[in-house]
Formats: sequence, C-alpha cells, structure tokens
Amino acid sequence: MMATRPERIAYYNGEFLPENQIAIPFRDRGFRWGDGCYDMARTFNLRPFKLKEHIDRLYRSLRYLRIDLPISPDEMASISEEVLSRNLHLLGPREDYWITQRISRGVDAAGDEEPFRRGPTVIVECCPLPYRSRAHLYFDGIDLLIPSVRRTPPSSLSPRAKSGNYLNHTLADLDVRSRNPQAWALFLDQAGNVCEGTSNNIFLVSGGRLLTPREQFVLAGVSRQTVIELAGELGIGCEERDIDLYDAANADEIFLTMTSMCICPVRSFEGTLIRASTIPGPVTHRLQRAWIERVGCDFIDQFTRTLKSGSEVA
Repeated sequence: MMATRPERIAYYNGEFLPENQIAIPFRDRGFRWGDGCYDMARTFNLRPFKLKEHIDRLYRSLRYLRIDLPISPDEMASISEEVLSRNLHLLGPREDYWITQRISRGVDAAGDEEPFRRGPTVIVECCPLPYRSRAHLYFDGIDLLIPSVRRTPPSSLSPRAKSGNYLNHTLADLDVRSRNPQAWALFLDQAGNVCEGTSNNIFLVSGGRLLTPREQFVLAGVSRQTVIELAGELGIGCEERDIDLYDAANADEIFLTMTSMCICPVRSFEGTLIRASTIPGPVTHRLQRAWIERVGCDFIDQFTRTLKSGSEVA
C-alpha cells in the first residue's frame, strides 16, 4: 500500500491553503511563458538560513523582470516564516525544508476580455530535502559533463536573475544524462569558459586557492557567497575570474555549492578523475566543517545517515 502523502500548507495569493487545493490558471504567464522568477532557501535545525539574502535576491530578480509585487520584502519574509511554521510538524527527526517563493507576472486576458485576476501570482511553499537520492554524493563525488548547449548569455537574459524559465537548464540536463544518467551538467559560457551548473555554482581549488567564475556570468548563489565568506575566515584565498577548460582539467579539487547540499565534492570532470586523492579533498573538507560549525547542523550526516540506516532514517 502506498504511504499517504503529507498535506503541506502553502501560501497562494493571500491565503494559506493545502497544496492540493491550489490551482494555477492555465492563462497564468508563469505557466504559459515561464514569465516569472523564484528563490529558494533552506533550514538548518528548522531555522531558515540567510532568508533575508534569498528574499533580497528575489526582489532584485523581480526588478530586473519588471514585475511589480505589492508585497514588501519584510512581508515576504513573514509569509515564508508562517508557511514554515505551519509545516514543521510534518518533518521527521533531524530533517529540514526547502522554502521557496515563486512569482509570475500574473494571468493573461483572453482576447479583449478583462483578466479575471490582476497582479502577480504569488506562491510560497516548502518541500522536504532529497536526502536519499543525493546522500552518496558526499562520499562518491559528482561526475561533471559539459552539455552541447551553452549558458544563455547576459546579452540575451541575465543569469543573475533567478528566472522561472528553465528550458536552457533542462536541455543541458537532458543532453548530459543521455550520456551518463548519473552525471551533472556544467555549462560553458559563450566564450567557452566554465560557467555554472543547472542549479549550482562551481569552485576550483588550485595551489590551495579557490577560483570561481565571475558574477556577471552566473547566478550569484547565496551558498557561493557563504563559501567566499568562510574562505576569508579560514585564510584561504579566493579569486573570481574567467576559468577555462585547462584550469578545470588541472584543478586539485572541484566542488559545487547549492542550497540543499551546501558544499559537495566533484569526482570527475569530462570523464577524468580530479587530482585530489580523497573525496572530499582537504580544502573542500575544511570548508564543509567550517559551514557545519557556522550553522550548528551537520548537513553531511543529515544526508548520509540515510545510507547507514537503509530505507529508514533513525
């Protein structure tokens, strides 16, 4: 018998509703055109991490897309906290949530008719983290492959906005997974430099220093910024610059940063094993431990305990 799915509560245009009662109109521009943006934070020990930074980035995306949202950043933070509060009882021991704010431009009119609703569509929801499917990556590392499609250039659509239109990312993932179903895609930019993943930022370790692509060409992740801060505290140099394939092929370590997994090591790049003799490499490991100390939550154990206990989490 299939287990009953927990009924989470989400915010939808001014109301807190069970998820299964929320219906997006098919004329919503987010559904029709991918015309919108979103942002996503996570909790540690049930407390949101850098929620303000995520919401500030959301509002920068909204301004870039010219979507006028009649909700202030402080109100959005309060709504997000309320959604989290209403769903905490559904989590198991030592589990945490993603918290996501999704905004579209709203509903299109049909022909000359007045639209039945004016203004942006606003959804705030939370979702459990994918512990079991990703846990092994902390031990095994991620295999990176370059897709045939390049990252949309800033001259067409700025990657600094967290747009809801993910076709560029989807095609990259489909291309890479047709070659290796377990691999993750890593974009190149239009100049052939290493850019970003489909949902993550990349760091190379070379000679004990960190290298990461320039912010103009990537979505500047909150997790990316956290690593830059931690590196400064640990005395690890960090440089933002163009990174080519030669740099990546000769890196001592490579790791990815993302909201869910924070810092995860890379095992191979384009089929070649990374030079570090351990996974994670020593610099990656130092940064992981510094992150854990900062948030007071061992996110690695949070994921990998699912491997230790099989299908059940202790």
